[in-house]
Amino acid sequence: MIKAALCQFRIEWEQKEQNLLKAEQMIAAAAKEHAQIIFFPEMSFTGFSMQVSVTGESDGKTLRIIRQYAQKYGIAVGFGWVKKTADKGENHYTVADETGAVLADYVKIHPFSYGGENNYFAAGSRTAVFTYAGVTFALFICYDLRFPEIFRAVSAEAEVLVVAANWPEARIAHWNKLLEARALENQSWVLGINCVGDQEKLHYNGSSRAVNPEGETVDCLLGQEGLLFCEIRDEAGRFRQRFPALQDRRTALYKELL
Repeated sequence: MIKAALCQFRIEWEQKEQNLLKAEQMIAAAAKEHAQIIFFPEMSFTGFSMQVSVTGESDGKTLRIIRQYAQKYGIAVGFGWVKKTADKGENHYTVADETGAVLADYVKIHPFSYGGENNYFAAGSRTAVFTYAGVTFALFICYDLRFPEIFRAVSAEAEVLVVAANWPEARIAHWNKLLEARALENQSWVLGINCVGDQEKLHYNGSSRAVNPEGETVDCLLGQEGLLFCEIRDEAGRFRQRFPALQDRRTALYKELL
């Protein structure tokens, strides 16, 4: 079993130092409850800003700070941050373990073109899968949730699919349904971590949730900042044995059809 904490975070717009200080408090609180890993939302300490010149980093400062927090409190931490590149930024989600070692680093494959993210951020080109405490996780960011193909690509090995987001209240019904759909169709746990509060002109109401491999929401946090805890056992493996639908996939045919 692994105990995960989903941190539904109220992100102060582009106030990185302030958000990092608050994040330490949330990390300490999760560790006190014996969580082994904590996940923050997308762009955890800046909000969903396109101002790469303001939010972006080339020196890895946020990574160093979070690694220190992970070591200090003895807990793995998943968090979002922005990397500066020569032309555009990159929307990263990184996981560091309790020793400060980086377990995985993911770059968002699908920038949100509807909101103009593609004009400021380069798209990633690979998935990120890692194993921690005997459980295999895969990382995704926000808009990725609308593209089931990349979830299917990792479902054979990943028991837990993690989706970190800044998903506004106006489309929260889609968030809820898609999280449950990704869990059910892949027979995997899905952990959706959203922010809460106001950023610029958008309002976020959270709805962070843990969804089991049968597509059932087992717990949800709505409308307030806080921690949602989820104890994950081998539900994915047992459900896949009991109902082995994934063995009937015809991957080669699907590729021909595409």
